[in-house]
Amino acid sequence: MAPELSMSALFDRFRRSAARLLPAALLAVAMPMFDAPPAAAAELAKDLFGRTALPAALPAKSYGFYSKGCFSGGIAIANDGPHWQAMRPSRNRRWGHPTMVALIEKLSREAVADGWPGLLLGDISQPRGGPMLTGHASHQIGLDADIWFTPMPNRRLTVTEREKIGAVSMIRKKGLTVDESVWTPARARLLKRAASYPEVERILVHPGIKKKLCDTVTGDRSWLQKVRPFWGHDSHFHVRIGCQPGSPDCKRQAATNPGDGCDKSLAWWFTEEPWRPNKDPDAPKARDLMTMDALPKACRAVLDAPSPVSEAAVTLGGSGSAIAAAPVQPETAGLPLSASAFLPAQGSPVPLPQWRPDN
Repeated sequence: MAPELSMSALFDRFRRSAARLLPAALLAVAMPMFDAPPAAAAELAKDLFGRTALPAALPAKSYGFYSKGCFSGGIAIANDGPHWQAMRPSRNRRWGHPTMVALIEKLSREAVADGWPGLLLGDISQPRGGPMLTGHASHQIGLDADIWFTPMPNRRLTVTEREKIGAVSMIRKKGLTVDESVWTPARARLLKRAASYPEVERILVHPGIKKKLCDTVTGDRSWLQKVRPFWGHDSHFHVRIGCQPGSPDCKRQAATNPGDGCDKSLAWWFTEEPWRPNKDPDAPKARDLMTMDALPKACRAVLDAPSPVSEAAVTLGGSGSAIAAAPVQPETAGLPLSASAFLPAQGSPVPLPQWRPDN
C-alpha cells in the first residue's frame, strides 16, 4: 500500500500535474489558485496544538521561546503519584520536557521530606506545547509548570473535585500583601526547595509573596534571586527551567538581575503603575492571532509527527519511574518499550514590565 500523503504533498503533486497538462494560457489563469496556501495553513496554532492528544514521538527538544514555540518528545506526569495529584485533568496539560517532568517528581519527594504534605499540580504544557486554547501565553515549550500553594490533602480528590476546587490565594483581599492567616513558613520552604535545583531559572510569585520572603528569609538568601514578582501567582507559583541540552533552537530568556531582588524593582510593584487598568482590554491576545507561520518552522514537523503507542507508554507513573517510549518503528520492532525511549541528546537584566501580559 502506498504511504499516505500529507495535504501539502498532495497539493504539490496536483500543481505539478497541472503544469504538465494544462495549456499555457489556461495555466496562467489557474496557477494563482494553485499557489494559494492550503486553508489549514491559516488555521490558528492554538486550535491545532490544543486538539492534539499525545506528544510527538521524536527526541526531546524545545523549539522557540516560552511564549512562542513547541516541543517534541514530551512525557506526562501521572494524574496520581505518591506525593502529588494533578488538578484540572480535562485540560490535558500534564505534559512537558522529560527534564521538567522529572524535576516535578523530584520536588514532590523532597518537599515531603521537608514536611510539605505533597503537591497539587496545575498546568505544565499541552502534549506538543504550542499556544493554548485558554490561559497562559507561556508554557509552550515544555519548560514551565504551575504548582499550587494549597497542600495536597490526605485523600485522593475525585475527578469532579479536581475540576472545580479552587486554589487558595495567599494575598489579602483587595490588598498586595500576604494574608497572614493562610501564609506559613512551610510555603517559603517549598519555594526554597524548588529554587535549589540548578535547572530552575525562575519562580514567579505574586509581588506580595516576594515581599514576604524579602522581609522574613534569614541566613542564605541567594535563592531569592530566582523568585521573581509577577501579576497573578497569588494561589500558585510558576517554575521555569532553562533550555535543555539537545535543544539548539530553544531561545533562552534574559538573565535575572544580580542580588536577591528585594530592591527598587520590587518596590515598583507597590506603586499604582503596575495595577492600572488595561487601556485596551478587548484587544485580542497573541494566542488568538498566532498561526503556524508565527511559530518556528520545526513546529510543523512536531505537529505532524506520529504519536507514541499509548499515553501510558509516555507517562511518569505513580511509582516514580519515568517511562517515555517512542512508537514502534521497523528498526525497533520487537524490542521492549524502554529500548525506543525518548532520550534527550547528549546577562542582560530583565526590564521592568510596562503592561500586564499573561504569564
